[in-house]
Amino acid sequence: MPEISPWLWFDTEGEDAARFYTSVFPNSKIGEITRYGSAGPRDEGTVMTVGFELDGQEFFALNGGPDFKFNEAVSFQVLCKDQDEVDHYWDTLSGDGGEEGPCGWVKDKFGLSWQIVPSRLNELLSDSDPKKAQAAMAAMLEMKKIVIADLEQAAAAA
Repeated sequence: MPEISPWLWFDTEGEDAARFYTSVFPNSKIGEITRYGSAGPRDEGTVMTVGFELDGQEFFALNGGPDFKFNEAVSFQVLCKDQDEVDHYWDTLSGDGGEEGPCGWVKDKFGLSWQIVPSRLNELLSDSDPKKAQAAMAAMLEMKKIVIADLEQAAAAA
């Protein structure tokens, strides 16, 4: 099967974004950086692309200009093992100009959407008791950052 790699379009901040993302996620690194040459279309020597890995997943950033902006139609899910991980990724990705959204969604300072989801949410939503599952769903829909204890409390009360 061919490799599939996400490409993220930035105006000029692709390298900054790649460096930020690799600082947030473990086992991450910057790869090859290419620069525009004399053929353009951007100034010679400026960063064109940045390859990077986030915990082994390959990504690319393209400094393609201001033509396209990120929106919620594409997001990346961060599946977290516990509340500490949820708190870490939520705080880091929403900080420094990011934006908190509903139901575990954040936009980072570059406008890219992330879903910060505890694995416990998936367990609760698939509970064999539909009342517990729906109570967990209703609780999640009222949250910005997902709080596992509140989900569990809602499910237990159902």
